[in-house]
Amino acid sequence: MDFETIQLEIANGAARLTLNRPDRLNSFTVQMHDEVSRGLEAVAKSDARVLVLTGAGRGFCAGQDLSDRAVAPGGDGVDLGESLEKRYNPLIRRLATLEMPVICAVNGVAAGAGANIALACDIVIAAKSAKFIQSFANIGLVPDSGGTWTLPRLAGQARAMGLALTGEPLTAERAEAWGVIWKCVDDDKLREEADALAARFASAPTKGLATTKKLIRESATRTLSDQLDVERDAQGALGRTSDYKEGVAAFMEKRQPKFSGS
Repeated sequence: MDFETIQLEIANGAARLTLNRPDRLNSFTVQMHDEVSRGLEAVAKSDARVLVLTGAGRGFCAGQDLSDRAVAPGGDGVDLGESLEKRYNPLIRRLATLEMPVICAVNGVAAGAGANIALACDIVIAAKSAKFIQSFANIGLVPDSGGTWTLPRLAGQARAMGLALTGEPLTAERAEAWGVIWKCVDDDKLREEADALAARFASAPTKGLATTKKLIRESATRTLSDQLDVERDAQGALGRTSDYKEGVAAFMEKRQPKFSGS
């Protein structure tokens, strides 16, 4: 599969999708949206059991490329809502519902939609040099790509409001301290940390992890009583999987399990 704006590698049960427009801080164009969509479709159909999303060069993603003609501010007004409906919203929904863990390795600036794409992933590991910037306020827009939904849930309303209204950068170290991301690591350790976690997930009980992801993401819409029922049903189904049988057998036999993802 040929790509110009992304790189896609799938090996040993792990997929790595790299945004690859480093000269533009990996900002999105229509072409890159299309290629990311095709890349994620390929990952979903592959034998991958985990996805790592990252960026090439000195930044993760600067959001929308404002020079791209589809959203150029010059001339007649542009329907930015159409861009969200056709491109950004499907991307966020795909990341949230992909039936495997999605790790985001943030290697530098993550601004605008780039910040919220990162935060839409299941586990975020960021280099110390990374910054998350809700830059929408600087151009008269609202945080999109799920920003107004994700930020309050991760950082709380007061911090989310401050970040969104001021556009001030959130450093990786502070993001970790606030519980916005999973981990902040030294820049030269980012690839190592992300790859180690991906390798762990690639040999883990995939159905159990995918179901855990689904239940946690959907829990905000349910009462505790409803969630207990959902957990009951999920546990009932997972108890019949090959991975559960293997996990119990390995525990009883005092050996490392060999999960198949089924």
